[in-house]
Amino acid sequence: MEKDVLESMPPAERASYQISRRKALGMAAKFGLGGAAAAALGAGVGTSSVREALAQAGLPQKPYRITFVNHVTTNPFFTPTIYGIEDACAFLGCSNQWTGSPTSNVAEMVSAMQTAIADKVDGIAVCLVDAEAFNEPTADALSIGIPVIGYNADTPNARLAYVGQSLYQSGYNIAQKWLPMVKPGGKVMLAINTPGSLNLQPRLDGYIQAIKDAGDPVTYDTLESGVDQATNESRVESYYLSNKDVVGMFGTGATDSLAVGKISQKYGLAAQGVITAGYDLLPETLALIASGDMTFTTDQQPYLQGFIPTLQIYLYKLSGGAVSPANTDTSLAYVTKDNVETYLAPSRFEGSTEAAPQ
Repeated sequence: MEKDVLESMPPAERASYQISRRKALGMAAKFGLGGAAAAALGAGVGTSSVREALAQAGLPQKPYRITFVNHVTTNPFFTPTIYGIEDACAFLGCSNQWTGSPTSNVAEMVSAMQTAIADKVDGIAVCLVDAEAFNEPTADALSIGIPVIGYNADTPNARLAYVGQSLYQSGYNIAQKWLPMVKPGGKVMLAINTPGSLNLQPRLDGYIQAIKDAGDPVTYDTLESGVDQATNESRVESYYLSNKDVVGMFGTGATDSLAVGKISQKYGLAAQGVITAGYDLLPETLALIASGDMTFTTDQQPYLQGFIPTLQIYLYKLSGGAVSPANTDTSLAYVTKDNVETYLAPSRFEGSTEAAPQ
């Protein structure tokens, strides 16, 4: 059937259709749509809407209610995560709630999760930042048929899957990248917003282990940098002013990584050979890399941390549990001055604009 349709098209239209179809199939693969769903999505581009293509594949829009429980609800790192949730819900007909705690208060997060369970939502995605606090509400949700997916931070409780970066390994790998850059025999600062939090502590542990495995070429101090941007910057600056011999400063999250970049810029540290790096793609962080004031940052694709859990909960509910959520590593990519221009362009996928791509 598709061959007959293609042969009836004018050559230019046929070429455009085939290119669009390849793009759609690539997107379908990236977002985990396989089999008939991927084929219909590809076939639908240029001839029908994405929603119609999903329906053709037996994937109708459904008004599933999905709750995302977050540990820092106002942190700009999660802006693209929210966009990913919104976009997936627009495709699939679902609705969503973004809730939790603005200050990494675990009790507030558990309360938000319990409220979602009492409301009998269709699925919950939660940042599992504590090793024990979420065990009971996760079990309670699953006992009444509400799927639970961990995202951004994980602990191996009864949740069905984890979507996000491999946190310890990312810290280890990032340290392996900056260790050859710093002056041997010097001292580095390792910042962490909330010590013990399972979205950050594994990264710090990875940093420290990499230093040990390299034969301790540097000494290190750890700094509790706080949860808001102003506190991060104040504490990083105070540390630097008391330790001007530091040869590197490294964050484990979005706000402390931005803080080390801003302090580097303020005191001209890059010109002095001080290496600064960390995580995430806040617009200011990217600007600091472009200016040469920060050495590099790391992309963990926060958009996918919203889109993929939404998609997996939708498929789980639609299939009656036959399509179970799968662990998904959202990867580790480095952003340096050499490739930062790609990230500086306004992008909904990186949270720097609300506008949908054209």
